[in-house]
Amino acid sequence: MKSVECMGKTVDEAVAKALVELNTTIDKVEIDIIEKGSKGFLKFIGSKPVKVSVKLKKDYVKEAKDFLNSILKTMNIKAEVSIRDAGESLLINIYGENMGTLIGYRGETLDSLQYLTSLVINKDSDEKYKRVILDTQNYRAKREQTLRRLAYKIAQKVRRYNKAIRLEPMNPYERRIIHSELQDDPYVRTFSEGEEPYRRVIVELKKKA
Repeated sequence: MKSVECMGKTVDEAVAKALVELNTTIDKVEIDIIEKGSKGFLKFIGSKPVKVSVKLKKDYVKEAKDFLNSILKTMNIKAEVSIRDAGESLLINIYGENMGTLIGYRGETLDSLQYLTSLVINKDSDEKYKRVILDTQNYRAKREQTLRRLAYKIAQKVRRYNKAIRLEPMNPYERRIIHSELQDDPYVRTFSEGEEPYRRVIVELKKKA
């Protein structure tokens, strides 16, 4: 992040000079006082100015929006990107018509965009990792409901046929939904096997003691 060092008679004066140089506002910077300064004898003999270092804060929202807008333009998709910084996470929603292309087969394109956006905003950052959650047309909530219904049906089949069932390969997020839905089931247990991106959930009967 860009930073400057400025001096002044007071901290406020030094910071004001830095803000002008950075062309920004105080809510978008981090301030570090390097030298507190001193008034000196009779307020001018041997006096020292205040010295501050002012650094621009990382603007996660702007970086994410710029990146996604460039991707949408490349894909020739007209859509609006809405982003909310929720502290540890960046919540992103994309609004537009015919978002099927953006979602892709079972959300693969959406997951890829989410992953790439995360890489972009966290690159070369010494700040805490910022999680990205990217959605459009409420796809993720709908997909979660579908997976929870699937988990219930699979558990029923495992009990009925007394046979383990291997689900199709899923990403880590979707596998967690299956595990979560069946973790308290008294009859079946779940585990994952395989290597990414072909890792899948296995549902089997619990062994009797």
